[in-house]
Amino acid sequence: MPRPSFPASLPLTLKVSSLREQIPKESAQASASSHTKEMALRQNSDKEPIIELFIKAGHDGENVGNCPFCQSLFMVLWLKGVKFTVTTVDMRKKPEELKDLAPGTNPPFLLYNGALKTDFIKIEEFLETTLAPPRYPHLSPLNKESFDVGADIFAKFSAFIKNSPNNSIQEQALLREFKRLDIYLNTPLPEEIDHNSRENITVSKRKYLDGNRLTLADCNLLPKLHVIKVAAKKYCHFDIPSHFAGVHRYLQNAYEREEFSQTCPADIEIEKAYLSVANRRS
Repeated sequence: MPRPSFPASLPLTLKVSSLREQIPKESAQASASSHTKEMALRQNSDKEPIIELFIKAGHDGENVGNCPFCQSLFMVLWLKGVKFTVTTVDMRKKPEELKDLAPGTNPPFLLYNGALKTDFIKIEEFLETTLAPPRYPHLSPLNKESFDVGADIFAKFSAFIKNSPNNSIQEQALLREFKRLDIYLNTPLPEEIDHNSRENITVSKRKYLDGNRLTLADCNLLPKLHVIKVAAKKYCHFDIPSHFAGVHRYLQNAYEREEFSQTCPADIEIEKAYLSVANRRS
């Protein structure tokens, strides 16, 4: 896998050398009290924050690895327009490299002005609350179902690939989730309907889950859809059916966005990640 090439518009510096060399001494002081960290956050509230995102490295120990949660936070920070750095973590050396910074923690995790954030959900909530308007855009979707509609699709995929080739039941369950997603993407949202217009909109033309802007809902779902697309094709000869036009429109629009396409791991990383699953199948 070649070294990632990110466009000049990306507000980050990608770190691909040894994690040990990338961690400043002042950032690795795990013994700092929570009160001190909170004071630091308040003192830097009017300044550009110092943000370091740590994500899973690929099989070469350097480039971006397969981790939908890592990609999700990568996308969130890019969409926020904040400056940040990314360090890939070689999981094979993780215990040694992370023993001072984040013992017992798997990527993704974050340093925000030196304060360690380790829980994915809490990190996402923290970034949405802290990096807020007017300086940074809100990414929360307007419609709750935009978050809910794809919540089960990755679990259905996992069951599908683990049980291949005798997985017709699991395949039908996965297809039902894709159908649910397709129906939602094709159904106009309330804000798409103009009640003062004579035009009757029956099929949505929006680009993404919650409209024509990427939101946290997309940051959560798109990385998982990319994994499904690559791994299911490789090991189950499965393609998302063409009649799910809403899903295909959604993915096409998403791949045209750098925030998604440029943060995806290489296909080979996903294929290697699921190789052991494929080899265990009956």
